[in-house]
Amino acid sequence: MIFEVLKQVQQRLDRVDHKIDEIKSELNALGWHQISMQQDLQNVYGILGRSDVRLDPIERRLELSEASAS
Repeated sequence: MIFEVLKQVQQRLDRVDHKIDEIKSELNALGWHQISMQQDLQNVYGILGRSDVRLDPIERRLELSEASAS
């Protein structure tokens, strides 16, 4: 009887181990997804920064900047 109970406990532990492995895989995937999103944000900020550099001379030339208004 104890042997049967131990077999059931072992089966449940095996299922728990399997679920833990699944959770580890999902967390790993989420980590890579987060890294990818951070890189995308850095790219967007870089593009916006370059746009500001390109727009400043245009605004000055068209007298649209705040410095030319005063």
